[in-house]
Amino acid sequence: MSLPHEQDGRRRPDRAGLVIAAGLAVLAAVIFWDAQRLGGVATYARIGPKTMPMVIGICLAALAVWTAIEAWRGDFPERERQNLPPLVWVVGGLAAQMLLLKAAGFSIATGLLFAATARAFGKGPLWKTVPIGILLAFVVWFVFAKGLQLSLPPGPIERLI
Repeated sequence: MSLPHEQDGRRRPDRAGLVIAAGLAVLAAVIFWDAQRLGGVATYARIGPKTMPMVIGICLAALAVWTAIEAWRGDFPERERQNLPPLVWVVGGLAAQMLLLKAAGFSIATGLLFAATARAFGKGPLWKTVPIGILLAFVVWFVFAKGLQLSLPPGPIERLI
């Protein structure tokens, strides 16, 4: 009995793998382009500011070629079916953090992200994870803003300090 993705004993190219390979190739091209814009010649060594971006671009290009070959052969293993609700919780938490970061501040926005991610992993009810997340995010904000003198967006909780 043949599987739906097989024809005459041969597997079809993996479309998702080809899309991943194309994404890697685009990312490599962007890194190459950006590295070419970097100025500065190495002073006493051959290594300059372009070196690491070029190495990363070469590695990504090689991964793109390798992924495309494996996808074309159909050699990728079968993937499990995605469980969408946890994914929606994490993406929703990220969207909420981005939307609320300026208005509500770092602690509240990141606390909501923490709670949504905890919910995605099946840990604790929201009434419990939201305050825990806000408290942990406030500690992070305090360390960065007061201890390291770095700027994170303040909100009503941070303005109390």
